[in-house]
Amino acid sequence: MADVNQGKRPLSPHLQIYRWQVPMLTSILTRITGNALIVAAFLIVWWLLAAATSADYFATADAVLTSWFGKLVFLGSIWAIWYHFLAGLRHLYYDSGRGLEIETAEKLGWACLIGSALLTLITIIIL
Repeated sequence: MADVNQGKRPLSPHLQIYRWQVPMLTSILTRITGNALIVAAFLIVWWLLAAATSADYFATADAVLTSWFGKLVFLGSIWAIWYHFLAGLRHLYYDSGRGLEIETAEKLGWACLIGSALLTLITIIIL
């Protein structure tokens, strides 16, 4: 039998009722921070290779890394390191079979987000 409502239905009805959840956000942020840390590691390696190459090349690399952009990248890297560390601890806890209830997973997600922000502030104050 033909479907008479074929042209009137939304393509993705789940997108109308779906809402973002903290565990989903923290999972996505874990992947993003991992990749961002790779970019920061490449910048550090570039700076070290420039130091080993020549004074002029090092001056260029050092100017980039000490500019506002470089400082912003490394500030983000401090947060990413702390966030990635706390998210890794959370996943170890999940791997033990605990913390998988929705309420607990949300609390652990908020703990990762807030904890990483606080640890970043403490690191900036100390350094």
